[in-house]
Amino acid sequence: MDIKPIQNEADYKAALKAVSPYFENEPKPGSAEGDFFEGMLALISAYQANTFPIHM
Repeated sequence: MDIKPIQNEADYKAALKAVSPYFENEPKPGSAEGDFFEGMLALISAYQANTFPIHM
């Protein structure tokens, strides 16, 4: 389970696919899977904020 920066649409789609199973069966916090899930969600959130900004 490698965590890599999300730099483009292909990376973004791959990241979403990688975390998708964890929404059905959320991993235990602090476990290797839990750390991966949290790290990927942070990267996905940052990519979304930069790529799809909400202007108010």
